[in-house]
Amino acid sequence: MENQNQVIVERIQLDAYAEALSKAFASAGVTPNQLCGLGEADLLRIPEGVEFHDPTNGSRSFWVLLEGEVLADKAETDGSRTRIYNAKAGDSFGEVMLLTGKAPSLYLVSAQPSVGLRFDEDTFWNLMACSPAVRNIVLTNMAQRLHAHMAEAVHREKLISLGTLAAGLMHELHNPGSAAKRASSQLRANLLKLQDLSLRFCDHELSEEQLKCMRDLQQEAISHARTTAMSSLEQADAEDAMAEWLDSAGVENAFKIAPQLVSIGLDPRELQCTREAFADDGLSDALNWLESLVSSVSLVDAIEESITRISDLVMAVKKFAYDDRCTLRDVDVHDSIQSTLTILGHKLRQRQISVKKRFDAQQPEIHTTGVAISQVWTNLIDNAIDASPDGSEIEVHTWSEPGILAIGICDHGIGIPESARAHIFEPFFTTKPVGKGTGLGLEIVQRIVTQSFGGSIEVNSKPGDTQFIIRLPQQSNASTPPTCTVPTSVTPASVN
Repeated sequence: MENQNQVIVERIQLDAYAEALSKAFASAGVTPNQLCGLGEADLLRIPEGVEFHDPTNGSRSFWVLLEGEVLADKAETDGSRTRIYNAKAGDSFGEVMLLTGKAPSLYLVSAQPSVGLRFDEDTFWNLMACSPAVRNIVLTNMAQRLHAHMAEAVHREKLISLGTLAAGLMHELHNPGSAAKRASSQLRANLLKLQDLSLRFCDHELSEEQLKCMRDLQQEAISHARTTAMSSLEQADAEDAMAEWLDSAGVENAFKIAPQLVSIGLDPRELQCTREAFADDGLSDALNWLESLVSSVSLVDAIEESITRISDLVMAVKKFAYDDRCTLRDVDVHDSIQSTLTILGHKLRQRQISVKKRFDAQQPEIHTTGVAISQVWTNLIDNAIDASPDGSEIEVHTWSEPGILAIGICDHGIGIPESARAHIFEPFFTTKPVGKGTGLGLEIVQRIVTQSFGGSIEVNSKPGDTQFIIRLPQQSNASTPPTCTVPTSVTPASVN
């Protein structure tokens, strides 16, 4: 019994299908008489829902669909698939792999029962050489498909970049947000404690000496609210001494409040006046009140720092957003790089990678209509992080040349293999493991630098030292009309 999902393949003479082939190329006005170089091909009868071709078979073929509908998916480097077109009856496809010499990457699945012709490489080239009309429509199809695929790939790269930045940004926002929330909660408890202690003082009239002592303590707490720097051993010894003194004086929560009092630089000798002023009673309440005040001021500082951090992150993201505005403007490159480092801060800390900045450029601003310079720093610094060993250092250096602002970004990873250096700016070329890169990051960087800003980029690499150098003109060419879009040329770029 015949398997209903089986693809039936028949070897045929193409001369018998000249009429059907001319219909496939009808948009170019091809007639059966114009078809020459026809040899043999495979005729495939394909049931619905069958994957009848995948990249693993290693062969490149040209296809003409006579009946039905076929879905063509491209295999991506991360293992996913991208739908590139739906072929209908009369469509041809597969020419891109043959004309570019690239490895097979198409998965073909029938969306309905279909009939198609499969040309091997020799038959395809004979047809191209012999029939100018066929050659014209095949080359037109290839150009359109390459352009569409490049646009899709660039969009995909931008989404990946955006996802990386968004993940880091969410982590960066979460940390100060959580810190501010914890500090606010503790501050509420401190305010209630201060209120309770203040009411206790109201129940007992304080002497002039006690009031002066508390004013002095309050001034000390406010003026030295930030933690005093000391080594871990010094701090531990100071806290132990303070806790023992408080405990011997009968102060409640002695071991709890000791660290806060030490943090503003107090020691038991400075609190001796407090013990004398509150000789009879009230010493415990006075020192707990002082600890709550110190803690509250520290918590307000922590909240302020957290909010400042969030504001810095929001400002960095705003600069990314405004970076795509096409107007003749001054762009501060130092500020742009710093915003990128702020957003990538989480990834740097995660890998314990430090950044050494040497901003030596005398004039860090460029007068330009170029857009998307932040994406250049994002891609280059992100690549440097990926290439760097944990705990290492990345260097960012700027300097001035006549009419030029130069930027160097250096990592100390294993370097770029010599065989790969001539290809690193080509679309879809990557040295990263499968699933770790699209091969478009450096290609996009070069297009932005050279076409949007009129600059140049070069790379120098050896094991332990890889440096990308970008040179940007500091003045836009006034004779050239502003270009408001990032170029999307599909021509592979060359290395300077």
